[in-house]
Amino acid sequence: MIAKIKSCGLIGLDGYIVDVEVDISMGLPAFDIVGLPDAAVRESKERVRSALKNSNFAPPVKRITVNLAPADKKKEGPAYDLPITIGILKATEQINVADLSDYMFIGELSLDGALRPVTGALPMVMCAKENGIKNVVLPMENAGEAAVVQGINIFGASNLHEITCHLEGENRLTPYFVDVAQLFNVSENYAVDFADVKGQQNVKRALEVAVAGGHNIIMIGTPGSGKSMIAKRLPTILPDLTFDEALEITKIHSIAGTLPEKTALITTRPFRSPHHSISAAGLVGGGTIPRPGEVSLAHNGVLYLDELPEFKRDVLEVMRQPLEDGVVTISRVNAALTYPCSVMFAASMNPCKCGYFGDTKRECTCTPAEISRYVGKISGPLLDRIDIHVEVAALKYADLDSGEPCETSAQIKERVNNARQIQRERYKNEGIFSNAQLQPANIRKYCVLGKEEKTLLKAAFDNLGLSARAHDRILKVARTIADLDGCNFISAAHIAEAIQYRSLDRKYWQ
Repeated sequence: MIAKIKSCGLIGLDGYIVDVEVDISMGLPAFDIVGLPDAAVRESKERVRSALKNSNFAPPVKRITVNLAPADKKKEGPAYDLPITIGILKATEQINVADLSDYMFIGELSLDGALRPVTGALPMVMCAKENGIKNVVLPMENAGEAAVVQGINIFGASNLHEITCHLEGENRLTPYFVDVAQLFNVSENYAVDFADVKGQQNVKRALEVAVAGGHNIIMIGTPGSGKSMIAKRLPTILPDLTFDEALEITKIHSIAGTLPEKTALITTRPFRSPHHSISAAGLVGGGTIPRPGEVSLAHNGVLYLDELPEFKRDVLEVMRQPLEDGVVTISRVNAALTYPCSVMFAASMNPCKCGYFGDTKRECTCTPAEISRYVGKISGPLLDRIDIHVEVAALKYADLDSGEPCETSAQIKERVNNARQIQRERYKNEGIFSNAQLQPANIRKYCVLGKEEKTLLKAAFDNLGLSARAHDRILKVARTIADLDGCNFISAAHIAEAIQYRSLDRKYWQ
């Protein structure tokens, strides 16, 4: 007797249909799984046997052959436990179900027949919908993220017994429902706020511009000037997510296994801040089975690197292409996987090894050669990909003692959201979400300058020795500043402010 059950595999962020074919035949008892299974899939036969026995079913004492088609693609993970078990029950007629062609089964089984959650449920369900499958059965813990996909029945189950009762019509499972609109209405409460930051108006302004346009930013200042304190408040002013952006983020975290428990959809932009001891593979992704790294987990959000020169040189250099292209490709012998990584890159650093170069109150103990070596850890090409450079000066006592109320994160975020809405409307037919994603053709179309603006930009280009990439980034930043001001055209004042954010090129690296 042969049974065919549908399941799903993953290649990067995309799912593909896997036909689980189960054949029960006479012969010496055996249990073979073919179709390029990995160790976790091969071990499923032991879990399946125990789950059947402990769920009051009879494991067949015959030759069991399971084929996972297509046979030329590597099958990974324990998600095939459930479809293999259902295939065995159907092939041995222990469940009376005529047709399961409209069902997809995903799930890992415990030895007692309970279902355990799996990674990548969301892209698997999206694949099921794209292929016309109407019903998906999976672990209850995965039902929330799966139900985000509309137009398909999601059945969450706790154990094998519940699934068999549902299939035989004895005790039907209720389709899981998630109110997507309600998920976005849940407000995020932060313990920190920009109102806590005294002074540093130029830094706050630079961060507002960076967040409004999704621009990369680096803060350079002495220890204790407030760089880390300000960076920790970045999440409080990040713009609201669109549904499409939230779906992309959730897919990545679902595959990586980092989706928070009981979270159906990530509705706030991610903020990732890895330690400087991270490896290149940990940052951009990798491994024998390529997995997303920190730069992909921060997709549509912020990747923040504190004490940037402390990161290994090779780790920083691997970020150059992902920051420029918005995607990272991980190549292995058996596959080349591409993960999105459209991030706002933020970083902070001291101006020298001792930290006090340029400080008016404390003496720097570093020699010019030591300063050069320290800042030289950040290559020119990487710095070129950072749109905004801002100096964080040491605070004066008058700023700390000031009783004047500071602007709150909510006030800044309102302006950021307004600027992002302008950008979404402007680029609705371009397939991009922010000014930082503008390509050269888009820049020529949306960053048109007048005679005065061109003269100002030319003077800065010649005097500061800027690269062609820096020229384009100035235009992108100026476009964002104009959006914050609600202006349709870029003025000389917008260009001047954008140029100001490139001044550190000359001061520290030339």
